[in-house]
Amino acid sequence: MGGEGDSERSSALVVGLSEISLRCDRCGATIAADRSPGRCGCGGLYEVVYARPQAIDLQTFDRRLGSWQALDRSGVWRYREFLPPLPSERIVTRPEGNTNLYSHPALSAWTGCAELLVKHEGENPTGSFKDRGMTVAISHARAVGARIVACASTGNTSASVAAYAALAGLASVVFLPAGKIAAGKLGQAIAYGARIVQVEGDFDAAMQLVQAASSELDLYLLNSVNPFRIEGQKTIVFELLHQLAWEPPDWIVLPGGNLGNTAAFGAALEQLVRWGVLARVPRLAVIQAEGAAPFYAAYRSGFREMHPVRAETVATAIRIGNPVSYERARRSIEFTRGVVEIVSDDEILDAKAVVDRAGIGCEPASAASIAGVRKLVAQGVIRPGERVVAILTGHVLKDPDAIIAYHLAASERPFMNRPVTIAPSLAALREVLAHGH
Repeated sequence: MGGEGDSERSSALVVGLSEISLRCDRCGATIAADRSPGRCGCGGLYEVVYARPQAIDLQTFDRRLGSWQALDRSGVWRYREFLPPLPSERIVTRPEGNTNLYSHPALSAWTGCAELLVKHEGENPTGSFKDRGMTVAISHARAVGARIVACASTGNTSASVAAYAALAGLASVVFLPAGKIAAGKLGQAIAYGARIVQVEGDFDAAMQLVQAASSELDLYLLNSVNPFRIEGQKTIVFELLHQLAWEPPDWIVLPGGNLGNTAAFGAALEQLVRWGVLARVPRLAVIQAEGAAPFYAAYRSGFREMHPVRAETVATAIRIGNPVSYERARRSIEFTRGVVEIVSDDEILDAKAVVDRAGIGCEPASAASIAGVRKLVAQGVIRPGERVVAILTGHVLKDPDAIIAYHLAASERPFMNRPVTIAPSLAALREVLAHGH
């Protein structure tokens, strides 16, 4: 928990919730931020409305890098001037964020992008970017007196909800599609003490149920319909720009599932332009798995319509057929002159193997962004000399079954690393070492 004795405590952090309101992004209706924010009655999603700080000094963020105070150490709350003003004594932080930017010649060579950087959100406390949104949303839940928090999840959200709820002293319930959760993610939710409810059906069925439950059973909803989640996820953009000395790249490439990050990234960039921090906007490229690509289909139609699909992909974190944040994600693509592309499961797994062999590692959904960079370079969409930041959303240990399945497959894969069994002799070992990988 953070906040006590914070250096440079911003006035924004000691005001009450009266400084915040929620506005529907479809009908414009405004409500107080004193409850669990579900959907508006018109079906739209709420966004958090708060005042621009009187002054923004980017050097403040540099100074906080050397602080041991809880809010300064967080890669979310370090950028608190860009976030909703929540009471400091209610903030829950581990801390999260502080994820690294990596470059590696193997990734540049495989994708064909010489100026490729990867930002690894799998370095967050529970192993995914979800922690950034959760610190803000759980803090709001505490501020409004919530007792039980809930989410539907394909795995990463449930791990983050369970962990942050436990930190905050709140009960948590997670709704999972039965039999479709990677063991590493399910294990986290169980370990952190969440009540696990396995729903017969896919993620979208679980999502429908948790939304109904949040309205009828007084559960505080922590999916990306919650605008405070989006606020926290915006800090991925703030932090990567900070790491690049506020000089934006040409492209930011990210996986697309429920599209919360797509919505958050567009909102962050629009906010920075509106507040005079950023003069040039990077383009967003959203990469979906071929078997879970309703956003890609909508993009190809000129966003005339979006049809839910029955999602199926090895990338479980983006196995979503009816994305909640579709409308906000569409606006992000339009604002940034972005693109949407698809990649196959084979392309995802090969990209993951390349990331893993580079010593960086990621879960399958993360690798969609790397596969997407390779495809966009081949198409000429990403041009030579352009700087690209690809987002890795989850840790390599999130889906160990996918690793084993790839490397022990009966058919040959380009980057297989199949274990060998030998007799306990130096001669046998020499034979193995002579052949390398």
